[in-house]
Amino acid sequence: MNALVATSRNFKQAAKLLGLDSKLEKSLLIPFREIKVECTIPKDDGTLASFVGFRVQHDNARGPMKGGIRYHHEVDPDEVNALAQLMTWKTAVANIPYGGAKGGIGCSPGELSCSELERLTRVFTQKIHDLIGIHTDVPAPDMGTNPQTMAWILDEYSKFHGYSPAVVTGKPVVTTDSYWELMPLIEVSDLGGSLGREAATGRGVLFATEALLAEYGKSIKDQRFVIQGFGNVGSWAAQLISAAGGKVIAVSDVTGAIKNNKGLNIEKLLKHSVENRGIRGFSGGESIDPSSLLTEDCDVLIPAALGGVINRENANDIMAKFIIEAANHPTDPEADEILSKKGVVILPDIYANSGGVTVSYFEWVQNIQGFMWDEEKVNAELKTYMTRGFKDVKEMCRAHNCDLRMGAFTLGVNRVARATVLRGWEA
Repeated sequence: MNALVATSRNFKQAAKLLGLDSKLEKSLLIPFREIKVECTIPKDDGTLASFVGFRVQHDNARGPMKGGIRYHHEVDPDEVNALAQLMTWKTAVANIPYGGAKGGIGCSPGELSCSELERLTRVFTQKIHDLIGIHTDVPAPDMGTNPQTMAWILDEYSKFHGYSPAVVTGKPVVTTDSYWELMPLIEVSDLGGSLGREAATGRGVLFATEALLAEYGKSIKDQRFVIQGFGNVGSWAAQLISAAGGKVIAVSDVTGAIKNNKGLNIEKLLKHSVENRGIRGFSGGESIDPSSLLTEDCDVLIPAALGGVINRENANDIMAKFIIEAANHPTDPEADEILSKKGVVILPDIYANSGGVTVSYFEWVQNIQGFMWDEEKVNAELKTYMTRGFKDVKEMCRAHNCDLRMGAFTLGVNRVARATVLRGWEA
């Protein structure tokens, strides 16, 4: 089941539980605006190349729209639509004053030079600058884009609207030794990027896991973890869980999978991964078949890579008691039903991986105030939001007698519906 079908299905179930008016339900599903633009740039060899850029702005009832921009050769309008809709519910669950958006350009970033990517980003910004803005739509990095992309968007947008650091989040934060060696190693943000943003999604996963386990009288310290994916989210989650006393017994990435029942040394694994571009060949554990990772015996399973990895084929074999969805849409609805019957507790992506967008909100707030926070404050505020978010989800579960996924969806949909009606929506 693709992301759009699954998201719409969850929305409709939530709308039914909430007893939403059918006209309001339909209105909440339809995007506020869909943008499609042509981006033609001169390539380094002097030829011209044309690309198609998209931006779907789903809903702005609760505040400016928020969502990533991805560069990928298969930027699918349906998927962009689903992800924009998902951002509407996710920001509402996190209780941050945003709506949802998503965008992208159909290109292969690996086949373009740095200067070509910069030209493409600037042309895309020129085409949409009147439709994004600090209080309208705030983009962020996504697949195939990074903090440098955000710096280019900021610069191009500022040519039209004056210096506006709050127009994008996920801006660069650098260590000073990358520029000169006389300065001490400290993190600086010359363009208004927030400290703590890089680790935010992984740290949010830690706080979400702590909140869920506490509900069952458990703590991170007593649990065995398996993590699928060792990119930004998976590696930070592994580091933070390990530092909190959790035992990470197996990890996988695109190069392979590693297992050690006594617990992997995450610091050494991270160093190996950076030096060897992957975890394959790590000496601190035995190599296992990556396809068996999800069914390893553990207490907590964290899928932090691709969508749709837990499905009806492998759901019956999963031995974990808890699943924390760090990736977007890792569990198919059919697998959801199978796991629910087995008594496995799933913490849904719409809440579990919202740490990233929450710290993006903190970055936006800092930029508007012109007053930057230290990393300690960022992390403390994130913990407050994640802990409060879990309590809110649990309250909806009790009110509607539903699982955590429906609890999160009813919470998000209800907040957006309420804002829409309060602003004067008429059937």
